[in-house]
Amino acid sequence: MSIAQPWFPREDYLARVEKIRTELERTGQDAFVAFLPETVTYLTGFFTRGYSSFQFAVIPRDGEPALFCRDVEEYYLDATCVFPKRVMWTDSDDRIAVAARAIREAAGAKARLAVEMQAWTLSVARHDALRAALPETVWSDASRFTTTMRFIKTPAEIAYQRAAGKAAEAGMAAGVASAIAGATEREMAAEICAAMIRAGSDLPGPGVLSSGERAYHLHGGYSDRELATGDIVQLETTPNVRHYHARFMRPIKVAQATDAEHAIVEKLIAIQDAAIAAVKPGVLATVPDAIYREGVLSAGLRDTYTNKTFYSVGLMLQPNGGEPLEAEPTASWSFQPGMTFHTYVLAKGFGMSETIAITADGYERLTNFPRQLFVS
Repeated sequence: MSIAQPWFPREDYLARVEKIRTELERTGQDAFVAFLPETVTYLTGFFTRGYSSFQFAVIPRDGEPALFCRDVEEYYLDATCVFPKRVMWTDSDDRIAVAARAIREAAGAKARLAVEMQAWTLSVARHDALRAALPETVWSDASRFTTTMRFIKTPAEIAYQRAAGKAAEAGMAAGVASAIAGATEREMAAEICAAMIRAGSDLPGPGVLSSGERAYHLHGGYSDRELATGDIVQLETTPNVRHYHARFMRPIKVAQATDAEHAIVEKLIAIQDAAIAAVKPGVLATVPDAIYREGVLSAGLRDTYTNKTFYSVGLMLQPNGGEPLEAEPTASWSFQPGMTFHTYVLAKGFGMSETIAITADGYERLTNFPRQLFVS
């Protein structure tokens, strides 16, 4: 499949837009304005690597959706967007004035607008300027609605994540093979990224990659540090296909590991297996979350356990690294078929994780790689 075409059938986008219109009807609003790049792509198909420039989509309760974007994106707009109506700005334009015109033409000068006001692309300056340019419109925050829609994936979306899981496995295999004494983290990253790209990933990653003292702290990136015998390497491979993500972590020791270290990882695996086994539709998020926390704390592997244990993943464009559905002790949501999660456990520098999809009667692992402490 070429990138320069819609990633799903036109009917999928029409169905998504119809859900927006039903919500607009329910709430008595005239139009939805999508600023988050994921939402624009999810609702209209439009995707460009230049999504960080000023763009949005207007979904009126009645009438054709309209796209607003920079004129140099016209090729990708024509190729990927399933809706023809658009307003484009040039680099010499007053883009706020052009944006205000686009909203007025699509929704009306006195429209009641449901807006993704929490989108990172809608800066305070843009928000204030647009509201000043549209003084008769009424704005309300509708950020949560489309984000919640995206929590439930279709089989076609999960198929992209399943393919991403295969790329993650290729990356992990390359990481384990290259984690040798004397190699640098950068050399490891090059092998991992190449393997994931060859296996179908749109972006290289690799995700978390750190060794030595940084292996004990989450979110380390690769550096020129040379690996030494006995090092822990914390590695998470984070590829995506059509920007649908799957990811997982495995613990690695360079050249040697003690019996005690093997025992720690075996305990983490047992805790995680028990937590994932509790997942099925209707189960509260706090049930497997408690299995993780109580298991780690009762085993004496950590003094406190403050991080989330599940978070939703799917269509995510940088800088977003996850969807805002998380399992922690105050969570009130339940698992539903079609949800997809990265679920992880961390202790003493070792990390173990998987990406899973919730099925009608349980779950499917989208990442399938041997679960053990690897000694390179």
